[in-house]
Amino acid sequence: MTNRLLVLSGGSRGLGLALASQYRALGWEVLEFSRSAPHPWSVKVDLSDPGAADPLVRAALAPLAARAWDEILLVANAGVLAPMGPVSGKDPAAVLANIHTNYAAPVMFMAAAVAAFQGHACRKTLLNISSGAAQRSLPGWSLYCGAKAGLEHFVRTLAVEQAALPHPVRAININPGVIDTDMQADIRAASAEDFPAVGAFIQRKNAGELRSPAVVAAAIARMVADDRLEGGARAATEDYLG
Repeated sequence: MTNRLLVLSGGSRGLGLALASQYRALGWEVLEFSRSAPHPWSVKVDLSDPGAADPLVRAALAPLAARAWDEILLVANAGVLAPMGPVSGKDPAAVLANIHTNYAAPVMFMAAAVAAFQGHACRKTLLNISSGAAQRSLPGWSLYCGAKAGLEHFVRTLAVEQAALPHPVRAININPGVIDTDMQADIRAASAEDFPAVGAFIQRKNAGELRSPAVVAAAIARMVADDRLEGGARAATEDYLG
């Protein structure tokens, strides 16, 4: 019997839930971290407070790290948009919460997950669910764009570090494309003052251009199985659609 493990952040809904459901259906063991923690395989953590979340993540990973696995998949998926709009006009506490959730927490989650399974001599993949915003400057999204760009470079550098180790983790950035999720609904509800490009996102929805989380999750699974993807790569799900 094959023992395979998926560990992810932000698996309570949307793409994270679709990934968790897909891998569970394939017989993988799943552990997800989120603030709502709605599933039997969830751990409740508040990623806007990464300092408090880190010991909870590490404690939950410890018993899994003590077991043997044939394959391990680690996915950093959690993220938020708020507050949208020019950062100079936002409450400093809200700005800091965004930075904690979108940058500090994913870095600490990935660091903890990699540390837990570093010694396992099996196939190991780490995915950073990124965004087209990592490579575009979108007015009103300076916090989100900055965090996504920073995480991508963190993962590229992590991949270089891993390449020198005996049992490396293959670390990959993923552009998931446009997905029909609650985050997309939040974007369409934004004011043009806070997010001038809101009209384009409304048009995408009306034109049926948003892919379902299940379709994107299936593309990601094909991506994970692709041995041609090396650590440090940036891959787009549109290249792996069935």
